[in-house]
Amino acid sequence: MGPLDDTYTATYNMRKLLDERLVDMTAGNGLLLDSLLDNMTWQMTWAEDYDTPDGHLPERLDDADGYVIFVHGWTGTYGIWELLPALVVQANRRLIAISVDHNGFGGSLFTRDPRLEECNPPAAMRTLQRWADVLELRRQPGEPRIKVMNFVGHSMGGATLFYCNPLQWRYGEVTRYALAPALLLVDDVKAAFYTSMGLGLSIVNRIPAFEIIYRAVKPRILDILCAGSTDTVKEIHRHQTDVVDRGTTGATILAMGQLRDWEIPRNFELFRVMLGHRDPLVGLTPMLDLLTTLEMPVGHIRVIPGTHYMFSVGRDSAFQHAQARELVVEDILALHDTAYQMQKVGRRVG
Repeated sequence: MGPLDDTYTATYNMRKLLDERLVDMTAGNGLLLDSLLDNMTWQMTWAEDYDTPDGHLPERLDDADGYVIFVHGWTGTYGIWELLPALVVQANRRLIAISVDHNGFGGSLFTRDPRLEECNPPAAMRTLQRWADVLELRRQPGEPRIKVMNFVGHSMGGATLFYCNPLQWRYGEVTRYALAPALLLVDDVKAAFYTSMGLGLSIVNRIPAFEIIYRAVKPRILDILCAGSTDTVKEIHRHQTDVVDRGTTGATILAMGQLRDWEIPRNFELFRVMLGHRDPLVGLTPMLDLLTTLEMPVGHIRVIPGTHYMFSVGRDSAFQHAQARELVVEDILALHDTAYQMQKVGRRVG
């Protein structure tokens, strides 16, 4: 059963699919090897009037107009999305939501401490695109059904979506929605903050004596990151900072602070961004400056009252964040509908 009425969930991981020969062995093992991942885990959420028998589940999940792929940020897991995937599929039963653990967290841990270029947003996007191909989520050659891939990313996951390569997608095949994207290309202050935090964690990883300092400052870091979110989200981040190797966490955070990759395709037709006015981790003015530099249309940007977790309905943010979450659902559905019609009608020439 899922978290809402008439919704259901199923959790998968790449190793199990490989063991059961449910995905191509070469492609699946190649994805894990090249991405430095020991495994890759995700949860699917769909809406139905009845519980689908296991034998019919693959057919049901494949019989969809598209997928909404939720991409979490650093020290998060797919659990940070809480009710959002279920709300989306409740509103459109022709969609399947997939919440992915990625980039060294949750059930998708690295096999070793990654280098910066192996765990930064561009690397994460390459992994996600390849994962979608391994699972054959996209419309396959000769398949008549239209399918849309809708990516929704938060924080580092939002920054990841800027590096989606449009040359790898058909017309109207992919949409993107970045919530509080931690893309710090013009924000020197925030970049320095992430850099210092990442370096600090790396030092803790090498010199155990500094662990006592880390334990003293960790609650403050989590308070800043999770302001306005639910207790569930806060506990997920707290747990990840405890169980994930310090080298992985430090490298991932440092990679965001040190990112200088401006290879961002300026194709924003099916791309939206939402920013919170009280976000301590993503500077509002620098982010708007960056989006202006990238020439993102003004109508594609929302600035709403809220924090870094503007879609998580915490006790001290319920009034604002509940409304923001409804807007997120509406925007996801609108992007999907637009992309679906684009594929249905085709590109107009002349």
